[in-house]
Amino acid sequence: MKLVHRNLTRNGPGSAKLLPEEEDDLWHAYNLIAVGDTLQAVTVRKVLRDSASGGRDAERVKLKLEIEVESVDYDNEGNVLRVRGKNITENDHVKIGQFHTLELELKRPFVLRKENWDWLALDTIQQACDPTASADLAVILMQEGLAHVFLIGKSITATRARIETSIPRKHGPAIAGYESALKKFFEHVLQALLKHIDFEVVKCVVIASPGFTKDQFRDYMHLEAARRDLRVIVENKSRIILAHAPSGYKHSLKDVLDSSGVMPLIKDTKAAQEVQALKEFFAMLSNDSDRACYGPKHVEIANDRLAIQTLLMTDTLFRNTDIRTRKKYVNLVESVKKFGGTVYIFSSMHVSGDQLAQLTGIAAILRFPLPELEDIEM
Repeated sequence: MKLVHRNLTRNGPGSAKLLPEEEDDLWHAYNLIAVGDTLQAVTVRKVLRDSASGGRDAERVKLKLEIEVESVDYDNEGNVLRVRGKNITENDHVKIGQFHTLELELKRPFVLRKENWDWLALDTIQQACDPTASADLAVILMQEGLAHVFLIGKSITATRARIETSIPRKHGPAIAGYESALKKFFEHVLQALLKHIDFEVVKCVVIASPGFTKDQFRDYMHLEAARRDLRVIVENKSRIILAHAPSGYKHSLKDVLDSSGVMPLIKDTKAAQEVQALKEFFAMLSNDSDRACYGPKHVEIANDRLAIQTLLMTDTLFRNTDIRTRKKYVNLVESVKKFGGTVYIFSSMHVSGDQLAQLTGIAAILRFPLPELEDIEM
């Protein structure tokens, strides 16, 4: 995300002009734009004009609109952010108070105005505009004939490529066809790796599969890197590791990131830190349940008693349409940080965020036991 201009004060009113440049940026914008904000962007509106024949012709007109936000919808598949609200600016084609939906897309700037730029909004902008906050972990999940290339950043798990090839069975006279198809499949995966993985940003690449597919691909990759002098592969050999995965589908990501062999190697990446924090919470819940709690009410009481060591929350809690509820969670995070606690905001676009969402979306590891929480209704 590019910050084109800003004129705002912390915990006060102001505006920011932003330019989304990559997929993560629209997700950041989704978390940034809240009900009650105003949003200005260029849009296309279909208008009706009287024709010379006496009828009415439809015409698409490009215009700049500013709306008061009433709802925000993120289309992950189409990579489009739709913001609906009432027009608040004089315009020849859209009356004041008339509803319109602005579609935010990559390479299209927008201006966002807020009455209150809290720490969460400012932190979201800082993360979005910091190039070092981009995806720092890549995972290639594969099985024979199917592979996915994922880039895992702080906010989103982006599917960069899906490779699917028909592989004949490895039996009898078809063996030659099998080996030829497998080699072709590996070449497609290698090209996807070269195209989508930037070793200037990515700290670690995990290649995972059931069986020996990952080993076969690694051997093919290193052989081709030496033969074609692919320096990016040769020089980063130590940053490419293998792991077991149940399948080549996205749901296997959790197993890969959580495995004991992978975790120490990717421990410095943002995704791994969140996975580890969630793992520690579940371990505490099993082994010393009085030092773990979840649910808004229990976490709030634990915070009142300054008991929170680690707070885990999903970003969906901050997208609550009720401003008071959002402010409550913002204050909770500030309070935990103020008294030396660690806070992890999980993205609902990550597998770990999904897992936390199933547990009310908020949980905490405590500094000391609070057995009395069990008697308080959630």
